[in-house]
Formats: sequence, C-alpha cells, structure tokens
Amino acid sequence: MADALLETRQLRKRFGGLIATDDVTVEILPGEIHAVIGPNGAGKTTLVAQLAGEMRPDSGEILFGGEDITRLSAADRVSRGLARSFQITTLFAEFSALDNVALAVQRAAGHSFRFWRAARREAVLREPAEALLAGLGLAERRHVAAGNLSHSEKRTLEIAMVLATKPRLVLFDEPLAGMGPDDSKRMVQTLLGLKGQVTILLIEHDMDAVFALADRLTVLVYGRAIATGTPQALRANEAVRRAYLGDEAE
Repeated sequence: MADALLETRQLRKRFGGLIATDDVTVEILPGEIHAVIGPNGAGKTTLVAQLAGEMRPDSGEILFGGEDITRLSAADRVSRGLARSFQITTLFAEFSALDNVALAVQRAAGHSFRFWRAARREAVLREPAEALLAGLGLAERRHVAAGNLSHSEKRTLEIAMVLATKPRLVLFDEPLAGMGPDDSKRMVQTLLGLKGQVTILLIEHDMDAVFALADRLTVLVYGRAIATGTPQALRANEAVRRAYLGDEAE
C-alpha cells in the first residue's frame, strides 16, 4: 500500500467530559477520495478542524507528507498543500466569478494585492482562473457576479478558488449541504472529476453520494474510528451496520 499523504496517530480532543475524538488513527492515501462518516455528534467536524489547523488536539499527531504538522497554523498547512473547502475561502459577492478566482490565483502566487487594478486583466492570473472555471463547468458564468450565482454554483466557485492554491489534499466538509437532488448530482460529478488531480477527505451525510464517491471510508462513532475500508467492505460490516448504516446498507 502507498505511503499515506495524511495520517493521524491517536488524535484526541476533549471538551470537558466529552471526548470528541478518541485516539483517532487514520491514513489518507495519495489520490483517493476518503470519506469520514458517522452519526451526529460522532466527532467528524472536530476531526476536520484539527486536520485544518483550526483546533489543536490535546494529544496525538498529524502527519502530512511525512511531516509533523500538529502544531502548524492553518495558513502554514495551506502553504504546504492542505486546504479546507468552504472554510478558507470568502466570496466577494460584487466581483465576478472570474475576478474571485483570479484573486485566489494572485494570493496563491504571492503577487501584491492591488485593489486598483482588476486581477483578471493580467493574463498570468486570468488564464489559470479561466481554466479552473472551465474545468468545473462555470465557463459560461465567469462574468456573473458571485452574489448572483446559485447556491450550487457558489459552492463550485469556492472549489475553483481552493484549487487555485494548488493543494495536494482538500478537506470537504459537507459539500452537498443545502442542495436539492439535481444540484447534488452535479456536485457529485464535479467531485468525481477531481479524481487524479487532488486527494480528498470528505465529510458528508448523503450516503448515496458517499458510496458513489469514496474509494475508502472511515466510520466514527462517539469520537472513535470503529472501521476503515472500501464501501463494499463496510456495507457488509455488522458493527458498522448496527452503529450507523442500518437500512442504508441494504
């Protein structure tokens, strides 16, 4: 098996008497879509916050690309290629989709932030921004103000902005939240299209989407990882069925 790109070792986080992550050890392999699932209160959000650098664990380690990043800030993790979608990006509602992505390209490249000159006017920023939007199906919407995009289009725009940082791994925290069936299907296809481009850790409640997307899954229950494996293996795992999947495993 390939060396893990992201690895946690006995990650523990306590809030008073509540253990949110209980010695969680998990490996995310290069190029895979790895889903973390579990009932409400299982510790998924706390786990992602620790991986992103927004919350420091009480004990345990986080390794990224073989480097111990447990005590690094969120910004330092982004600079190493670990990004969190829908958290690290902010849309400028009055700017076009193209302007938003061009600014993300500008920030990632370390160019000066010149408010008086639109980033999209510079080819070195505009061209990669247009390529990202085209790859995600937003080419025809590139000149629309971000505030006028639909909910699913805003989510897709945020993905483009995250990809502008050239991440090695993206943490997606419930990317289908608030979407109807049609938009959910489009987002699943968008995420499938990222396979081979970036490694993904996915938190998602929509189990149809999880089983369509994930190469492997980890199941959290009361803060503890009770199983990791392929979707097929976990569907057949009796402990997982009792703890979480239930009828959804049928």
